[in-house]
Amino acid sequence: MAKTIDIDEYKCNGCGLCVDACHEGALELVKGKAKLVRPNFCDGMGDCLPACPQGAISFVETGSANILPNLVTNIVFPGGTGPEMMTAPEVQWPIQLGLVSCRSEFLKGDLVIGADCTAFKIDNFQTKFVKDKPLIIGCPKLDPKDRFDKLVEMFRENPIYSLRIVRMEVPCCSQLTRMVKEAVQISGKDIEIKETVIRKDGRIIGGGIS
Repeated sequence: MAKTIDIDEYKCNGCGLCVDACHEGALELVKGKAKLVRPNFCDGMGDCLPACPQGAISFVETGSANILPNLVTNIVFPGGTGPEMMTAPEVQWPIQLGLVSCRSEFLKGDLVIGADCTAFKIDNFQTKFVKDKPLIIGCPKLDPKDRFDKLVEMFRENPIYSLRIVRMEVPCCSQLTRMVKEAVQISGKDIEIKETVIRKDGRIIGGGIS
């Protein structure tokens, strides 16, 4: 299914920043609230998400009322007596730093910040590092610096207690750790920082897995 956006009118303060950020002209202010007035124009790319200071915008699948936070599925375990019910972790979207709102509700607890390339060099990246933790990905070389500047507000405004940085061994990727540490310092928060370094061949050479 294609993605579109959903706007929580109770969180929306009518600032209009999302309307300005939408290059497709899918949004308008209606009676002081942002509305998706042209759903067929929405490309699901989410330029409006990081523009919203209230965290009022989220992705949904086309035709669904909301993203199901607790998806129940039937899973048959090898050697078991039959299917058992298992609850999947809360769905988080988006994960790219440029699209994540500083006030997203999933920004809490233990946050994983991964360099873009790492997930393509490690088998089972999700299982090894993320599991049910919130995740943000970015590239210190390709992403504009102002995208990383927003980390200060993320750390300051949300109950984040620890950070796991997962980066490549290449020199440019070490800047990810530096920028995250600077953002924590500027935020004034006491947040534990752990670093995992990945070799170009996919081996873990530093930090390990907590």
